[in-house]
Amino acid sequence: MSAPFPFASDPILLGGENRSGTTLLSVVLDAHPDLVVGPELDFPDPPNLGEHILTAAELVARRDPRVLGPGTDTADPHWYDGAHFVKQCERFGVGIDDLTGLVRAARDALGTELSSFEDRCRLIDDIGEFRRRAVGAKRWGLKLQRKIERVDDYARLWPGAHFVHIVRDGRDLAASHIKTVPTWGYRSATDAAHGWMQVVARPHTVAPPDRYMEIRYEDLVSAPGETLERVVRFLGLRWDDALLRHSEFEHSLLHRSWGHPAAEAVARPLYTGRAGRYRTDLTTEQVADFERIAGPELRRLGYVD
Repeated sequence: MSAPFPFASDPILLGGENRSGTTLLSVVLDAHPDLVVGPELDFPDPPNLGEHILTAAELVARRDPRVLGPGTDTADPHWYDGAHFVKQCERFGVGIDDLTGLVRAARDALGTELSSFEDRCRLIDDIGEFRRRAVGAKRWGLKLQRKIERVDDYARLWPGAHFVHIVRDGRDLAASHIKTVPTWGYRSATDAAHGWMQVVARPHTVAPPDRYMEIRYEDLVSAPGETLERVVRFLGLRWDDALLRHSEFEHSLLHRSWGHPAAEAVARPLYTGRAGRYRTDLTTEQVADFERIAGPELRRLGYVD
């Protein structure tokens, strides 16, 4: 049975711009014995989470060529968002049979096709609680990714949720997009600056301050112990050294990654990464373009004087 509004569960909802370390943070937290934390679920995008997802799940299950491209790609654009959601649920450890059962139960309980924002979130709550019970964890979590921009809306539905927003120097993020993922990332420093601002500028102004925290990717990889201790205190959890040894544990994302672009990297131990890569990977003009648009937020987050 689906939970009423607002939800009684207390998830940990992670957010951040693409290429900011959200997947790394989710896998690290997933190593904590009290947590089960999954990757992103792009649940606002399919036409609905009812019949559309049930049909998409059937297509994926029978390996229909319309939905089985490389990774989470599909050959038929109509089914992209639905099949993508099904495959993301598998990354979270929710198989097709379990997903369809959860969808049918929520649809029957609500009498809708799960198309409104609230109904979609209710299914996500059901999925999270299903995973929590399945592994015996105390709390579940997943990535909101760029949807952290709407943190106030999620905070209203989940009054017990905590939100962790991981940010990264936007200039490094621009370099990562342009140099590492040119097929789907930002193509210019200007585009990257506008996209980065869209994600980082609003949440801290509208989130409940006692349930929202920002951490920097650079701090996570350079001082993981200190940074994760802050996160654990914020979440009201006990410290566990497993957080510093996430690569030694199993994670559902790594079993059925469906081509997740960060799966291979996050399976490795924490390391310092490429902080400051923009100095070599971007031109002086590209850096100036980014700073002209995003300078105030870079300063607020301590990336420039």
